[in-house]
Amino acid sequence: MKRLLLSLMAAVILATGFSANADNYSQTITDFKSSPATKEFFNKAYGYAVYPTIGKGGLGIGVAHGKGLVYKKNKKVGKTSMTQLSIGFQLGGQVFSQIIFFQDKRSFDEFTSGNFEFSAGASAVALTAAAQAQVGSSGISSSQGTDSNSTKQNKAIYHKGMAVMTLTKGGLMYEAALAGQKYSYKVL
Repeated sequence: MKRLLLSLMAAVILATGFSANADNYSQTITDFKSSPATKEFFNKAYGYAVYPTIGKGGLGIGVAHGKGLVYKKNKKVGKTSMTQLSIGFQLGGQVFSQIIFFQDKRSFDEFTSGNFEFSAGASAVALTAAAQAQVGSSGISSSQGTDSNSTKQNKAIYHKGMAVMTLTKGGLMYEAALAGQKYSYKVL
């Protein structure tokens, strides 16, 4: 079991690459800004964390990992990484981009305090059709699918001052799993 987990983690790290360059961050932010669902968040958020590529894989036990940057009032202020472990029915792999908006100074400070974990009630809004993402430290949570070209958008909302959105880049993942996401932060 331990070997399987290590193999999955190695595959996810290789799939996401060892580092993202500045163009990846700029393009990812542009991609998120192209969705009408993010307009108000970019206009009003205190800050945000962006992860250009998160790789996720699972076969009973799942792992996901990605690196990102944290912005405060549109200026880079730190580096972040996300690691997720999950257990339950899951099969496949997926690569996606993620952004976390911070509504105010309190939520920004909570995230940047060092090590942060999402609570059970958090969920992500997927900005591409039929995309799925899972965010939560206990319990099953699923995302809402929406097409960025559609006039019928699912509304993203803040949960404890944070709103999470994803853009699927590729892959196929079947899952009904319990998962926990842990984030780290380092000042630039």
